[in-house]
Amino acid sequence: MSKSHMTVALPSHSDGVNVCLAELLQYKNQAVRWLPPAHSIWSQLSGLHQSRHKGRGMNFSEVRPYQAGDDIRAIDWRVTARTGKTHTKLFTEEREQPVMLLIDISGSMQFGSQLMLKSVQAAHFASLLSWLAVSEQDRIGAVIYNGISVTECKPTARQQGPLHIINKLIEAQSNALSHLGEPQPVNFADALKRLHYLCSKGSEIVIISDFNQLSLNDKRRLTQLRQHNRIQFVQVHDPLEQGQTQFRGYEHVADKEQSAWLNFSSKKTRDSLSQQYQQHQSFVAEIAKSLAIPLHYLSAAEPLLQQLRARGIK
Repeated sequence: MSKSHMTVALPSHSDGVNVCLAELLQYKNQAVRWLPPAHSIWSQLSGLHQSRHKGRGMNFSEVRPYQAGDDIRAIDWRVTARTGKTHTKLFTEEREQPVMLLIDISGSMQFGSQLMLKSVQAAHFASLLSWLAVSEQDRIGAVIYNGISVTECKPTARQQGPLHIINKLIEAQSNALSHLGEPQPVNFADALKRLHYLCSKGSEIVIISDFNQLSLNDKRRLTQLRQHNRIQFVQVHDPLEQGQTQFRGYEHVADKEQSAWLNFSSKKTRDSLSQQYQQHQSFVAEIAKSLAIPLHYLSAAEPLLQQLRARGIK
């Protein structure tokens, strides 16, 4: 990843390639800025968070004096007898919907031409969503896929949930970097399969990826997931993938299958990259549309919070 054309500053504690605890912990303090009723990530992600309200349900909330219209079946006779005034029980309606993240930091995500690797941006966004979830008293879980292995983090409440995900992200990113260029024994379909088994019905699912490994064969698994859950796609991209770069000259590039010298002084080269990206983007958008899955975008060339403050997730 070249930093020669960097125009914006990296987030605190970040080098753009590795991820560390301090780098991801900073989003804990940022989470409150994105909670309702403020302009929130939850609302940007199509009402991801479900608010709780008082009603007749399983969880006892409190006792208060009886009011006209209250359900007489909810009268608390012990408090009524003790006080001499009729009191009724209130219950919190159970609407727990765990938030589940699928975080792709596999080979194609280990790329970045300006500010940070796409995998690092994915880790930043996953951290922010994790702290948001527990701030809203939801459980947070994740499936972390780095091409080498799939790590499961079962949905957990309070700070243990985000901290567990963060620690596993740090390990998975380090492992991915140490195996760059090697065959990847685990694919995106494997990660979706593990997500399906880990998710309880009624989960909110956010898949963070560049979707380079997404295939038509994955539609069946996504359809199964969507039957009982809500899914969001967040696609992480880099400007160079779209042929956008200030660099003019030859550069050696490689992927898992081949390597080549590209001439970025040539408009033909840049247009070819742009065309390939548009084809891929059309494919991802078509699958998302066919399954009624909202699709959002994040750039690896701009700090996460700067993007959210400026224009939201688009």
